[in-house]
Amino acid sequence: MRGDEECQAGFIVFTSLEDRIPTDHPLRAIRRLVDQALREMSPLLSSLYAKRGRVSIPPEYLLRAQLLQFLYAIPSERRLCEELEYNLLLRWFVGLPLDERVWHPTSFTKNRDRLLSSEVAEVFFEHIRSQADAKKLLSREHFSCDGTLLEAAASLKSFRPRKETDGGLGGSGPKGSGGRNPEVNFHGERRSNDTHVSRTDPDARLCRIKGKEARLSYRGHLVVENRHGLIVASSATTATGRAECEAAVELLTKERERHGAHMTVGADKGYDTRAFVSAPRHLHITPHVARKRRYSAIDGRTTSHEGYAVSQRRRKVVEEPFGWMKTVAGLDKLRHRGLAKVKAIFSFACAAFNLVRMKNLLAELSPA
Repeated sequence: MRGDEECQAGFIVFTSLEDRIPTDHPLRAIRRLVDQALREMSPLLSSLYAKRGRVSIPPEYLLRAQLLQFLYAIPSERRLCEELEYNLLLRWFVGLPLDERVWHPTSFTKNRDRLLSSEVAEVFFEHIRSQADAKKLLSREHFSCDGTLLEAAASLKSFRPRKETDGGLGGSGPKGSGGRNPEVNFHGERRSNDTHVSRTDPDARLCRIKGKEARLSYRGHLVVENRHGLIVASSATTATGRAECEAAVELLTKERERHGAHMTVGADKGYDTRAFVSAPRHLHITPHVARKRRYSAIDGRTTSHEGYAVSQRRRKVVEEPFGWMKTVAGLDKLRHRGLAKVKAIFSFACAAFNLVRMKNLLAELSPA
């Protein structure tokens, strides 16, 4: 016999969010790592707020919510706030009590310049990295570096001549026609970063990967340790032809200052230039760069060592963070404009990748 549906107007639940989350849920391990980092960052977070005035949203809530966007591929801050209204797991991770209302999505916008900045993101990343180092998860000798293009939140139609002062579009199409998204024909027009600039995101640069079309982009750079594939240093820059090598040298210089031991760095053929190869050697870092067929800057003294072949096999671990960020964390196309915001988002995404990787590593290393 079919049962009748009972429509209950309301009920009282004698439980807490802590009781509703399984003890073995993966987010619990990540939450412990995040909470430790936020406790260490408390003096910095306190310095960002005035001593008097209206009480703000706790900065820990906003930072944990920012991480959730990367971990669960939530496409927007408005969608994130909607998820926090009814998703008990996400509400528990943020730390938001069950009887407290979710803040308005514009709270992220208002706090981004102060809280969700590149300075806070870099400090948070360093605290997560320090935890990995304390747990003996990082190699101090063998590293790999690489860079990737991050598509900017700007259309090619916004890439207009620098001398253009009116509101019309660049290109050969009719100006002011078609409303917000007019049809524009750029065929036959020479455009470059020297003569054109995006009106939507002036920091973005027209760049392309060999074999693909040019897009307005930024460049993300990583240095990864070869043992477990954890990110040890990162940066985001404008997309120029020399950005990859210059950023890699800068990141390796900082890493060299951390460790006094001998270091090696693996990289692909794009780094096989005299300028890049000589820079790590000047820092007493052996460059294990893939050799070009012609005009290679790497000679037999480097390639004859057994460690060179190992570095060439392990250097591919640097591609894993880029793949995760673009497929899971939503960095296949940026949602924020301006180099400062891109730096912050990229650093947060690197910290999120390390948190997921550390959770898996600690689970493997812990006794059953």
